[in-house]
Amino acid sequence: MTGMTASRTADGLAANGSRTEPGALRSARTWERARSIARSCAGQPLPSVPRALADALGHALAEPLLALTDLPPFATAAMDGWAVSGPGPWRLAGAGVLAGQEPLPLGRDTAVPIATGAPVPAGATAVLRHEHGAADTARGRLDDRSPAPVPESQDIRPRGQECRSGEPLLPAGTTVTERVLGLAAAAGYDRLTVHRRPSVELFVLGDELLTRVAPRAGRVRDALGPLLPPWLHACGAELIGRRLIADDLAALREAVLRSPADVVVTTGSTAAGPVDFLHDTLRAVNARLLVDSVAVRPGHPMLLAELPATADGRARRLAGVPGNPLAAVAGLVTLAEPLLSRLGGRHGAEPLRLTAGSALPGHPRDTRLLPVFTAGQEVSPLPFDGPAMLRGLALADGLAVLPPGGAPVDLLELPRR
Repeated sequence: MTGMTASRTADGLAANGSRTEPGALRSARTWERARSIARSCAGQPLPSVPRALADALGHALAEPLLALTDLPPFATAAMDGWAVSGPGPWRLAGAGVLAGQEPLPLGRDTAVPIATGAPVPAGATAVLRHEHGAADTARGRLDDRSPAPVPESQDIRPRGQECRSGEPLLPAGTTVTERVLGLAAAAGYDRLTVHRRPSVELFVLGDELLTRVAPRAGRVRDALGPLLPPWLHACGAELIGRRLIADDLAALREAVLRSPADVVVTTGSTAAGPVDFLHDTLRAVNARLLVDSVAVRPGHPMLLAELPATADGRARRLAGVPGNPLAAVAGLVTLAEPLLSRLGGRHGAEPLRLTAGSALPGHPRDTRLLPVFTAGQEVSPLPFDGPAMLRGLALADGLAVLPPGGAPVDLLELPRR
């Protein structure tokens, strides 16, 4: 409409819903606001899918995990010894009960050998530990040699001690770890309903990158190709491709247009250098730029955009992080991690709040992400924390989130296995 200028909303989008031109959105977001935009632009988590237990690892539960049985499903022995009925002495009866067997009921004042984990016979009042019993097999008699009389229910794990059938065990949004798989199997599950992991394609940009041998002749090794895929996987992503792309506008445009991934992650080309073509690429593909620079060090020239949907209508996003290694990690933590967590249906991890063991230097104006190591509840800074460095990060327990001027607020744990 002529004679009118569309105003911009707080998210940098036109008030009338039109697309924002890449390059027109230059005011840096605060670190907290950038992460909030990354979460909210994901919309709803990706659809839920059924997965066999072996295939559910790393996904997020799409519905609460409810117990399908009591745990334990029957009373079991907590120790090796004898299942006994009454105060003793007892008459020995039977050859013993092993795990996986279904025992016969136990008569009054009788005992039967029992193994740890075996079902306790009906009528048993306790389990007498092996070291506390004196069995006379010739006389068929068992005496108690424990320091005190055997209390009722000693060393019997009662049915339902851990949970009852139908009881909620874990909420939706819980990441399926090895421990979750064990609990799900114990609770009776063969399959889990989980959110699909967001697919990610990684584009590492730059003519100067080598994939093997030592740096030479003005070229450097690609550190991000090995570093970022496992980091993205720990954030819940399903990496479907990783490519080195030369500093070429046409090549980058074609790669972005053709990518089938839910999220494209690019490294480098986020600033305004002579071969930084990412903004031009986003303009060429008619992307919607949501974040263009974040007030965080290192890594402030990072961006987040909505790409045109796939042919089947599936939404796509692009997270552009700087090319310097530590700055790229800062970009991943700031934009990619909250986006991927939301798409994958994961609960956002709460940051740890710890105490500074020594001075933690901040940036005068911006949030700073500083590699630190922890000792107890205290954190201390590490050297080698420049944007192009990885040595400090390799030694770090986490990244301290420092407000302008310094002093720690939060500690984001590195996603390690």
